[in-house]
Amino acid sequence: MNIENIEAFVYVIHFGSFNKAADALFLSQPSVTARIQSLERELDCLLFIREGKKIALTPKGKQFIPYAQQILGSYQKGKEHVQQKKAVPNTLRIGCTVSVANYMLPELLPRLKLKYPDLNIKVTTAVTDEVVRRVLNHEADLGLVRQVTHPNMESTKFHDDEIRLFVPEGHPFIEKSMVSMEQVVQEALVFYECGSLDWVRVHRLFENLEQSPQFDYQVDNYETAKKLVLKKMGIGFLPRLSVEQEVRNKQLYAIDLPEVSGISLQTNLIALKGEHSVLYKTMLELGKTLSLNISIHK
Repeated sequence: MNIENIEAFVYVIHFGSFNKAADALFLSQPSVTARIQSLERELDCLLFIREGKKIALTPKGKQFIPYAQQILGSYQKGKEHVQQKKAVPNTLRIGCTVSVANYMLPELLPRLKLKYPDLNIKVTTAVTDEVVRRVLNHEADLGLVRQVTHPNMESTKFHDDEIRLFVPEGHPFIEKSMVSMEQVVQEALVFYECGSLDWVRVHRLFENLEQSPQFDYQVDNYETAKKLVLKKMGIGFLPRLSVEQEVRNKQLYAIDLPEVSGISLQTNLIALKGEHSVLYKTMLELGKTLSLNISIHK
């Protein structure tokens, strides 16, 4: 049975007209008519009653509708699956920052593997500029980096990770309904430095205060900063994703500060334009599930 004939039958039913079905299929009206006639010969029955410009389904035509829709639907799904498989390489090379490798990929990669069980995944970590260079030089297929733009790359926002003030279990701020920046600067602070504009905005929160902040510790990675806060060596501003587990376990607590509202770290997904479009789209969909899981646990 010719799948094109079934497709014509389903389109005529959907649009209620041979002419409209022809337009949707980019065919002439006589071509659609010929396909319907061919299907009727194959089934050895009339599917439509033609009364001038009007058409109506015969009883046999009505009986055949669900089967035709099922056949066409299965064919289209099979076609998409085959084409998708062709578009997926045997090995996916992901370049990303250390924070992405630590906090995002452990959540994302199992989901990606479920979707593509035969896919081999190779992850390398580097700073944003180096990951961009690797993608441009075909040394990495996809990149997860700080917000970047480049004329030869697709760059789409993947995840926004809000920055908040976190304190350890038992800290007096937990019991306060409101905390001010003046109170924050009186505390020992653990500060994570990464050089991004978002962290510059956090620094600026202290500029107009009479008392200067006491940065007891300035470190260059989230894990060190988080562990110092857990050890009650100070309080710190950290991205939500880096402390998600500790917040769930009630080891760390987020403190609301209006001044920090709207400050976040943006991660972008990058790839060369026109390449790896299937996996690029899949990763963006997985990024939405990551954001959803975080919002549920707030």
